[in-house]
Amino acid sequence: MTDDLLSSLIRNTSSVLWHGVDLGTVPYLEALNLQRKLVETVSRGDLSGVVLMLEHPPVFTLGQRGGMENLRVSQAFLERSGIPVVQAERGGSITYHGPGQLVVYPVVDLKLAGISVVGYVEALEEVMIRTAADWNIRAGRNPAGRGVWAGNAKLGSIGIRVRQAVAFHGLALNVSVSMTPFEWIHPCGLEGIRMTSMVQEAARDISMTDVRQAVVKHMEAVFGTTMTMTDEAALKALMNSPDPQQEI
Repeated sequence: MTDDLLSSLIRNTSSVLWHGVDLGTVPYLEALNLQRKLVETVSRGDLSGVVLMLEHPPVFTLGQRGGMENLRVSQAFLERSGIPVVQAERGGSITYHGPGQLVVYPVVDLKLAGISVVGYVEALEEVMIRTAADWNIRAGRNPAGRGVWAGNAKLGSIGIRVRQAVAFHGLALNVSVSMTPFEWIHPCGLEGIRMTSMVQEAARDISMTDVRQAVVKHMEAVFGTTMTMTDEAALKALMNSPDPQQEI
């Protein structure tokens, strides 16, 4: 996607500050509850946007279209694996999250950003494409489904929800995550597809810290915004009081 096309999709974010928070490893439901609280905060106008970056312990999540029919193993097998299944509010079907997968949850006001839902999804895809390119991984879009692909293998997924013009949930980029649990499902409800990771495509070790830094850089470039990194304690303080510095 060219920068000119991106700028036609995203009109106003250049005047807005987003807060980035690296949360480390967070259980899925804990991250979901935090997103819901942030949706309320952003909806009130107290913050213009927050970008959560984290990894999840192993978990299967179901989208609004369900997904249990896309299990390739029995319920008993899944129970023995010890990996929980959680219903989510995002779009899409079943997917897997686990260590080595960078999950990015932007909670942003699309109206303030001047971006459509479709434009927002395409911008998230662009962030993953540019991040992969930093490691000489050629990634792109595929008519088979949303997300980012390396050839015919899916490298990153997207599932969002919009409430009161505020988007939440987001993207999941496979950095060094185990591919085994993906073999137990039809990922995103797509049969016959192969999942891949940046480590597999680059055939070398890749630092998750480096990928996080690359995502921040490309979020700023793609969305034309500025991200200031903060910690969880500071974020909670911002959620409890208006941030007078969010407009720059």
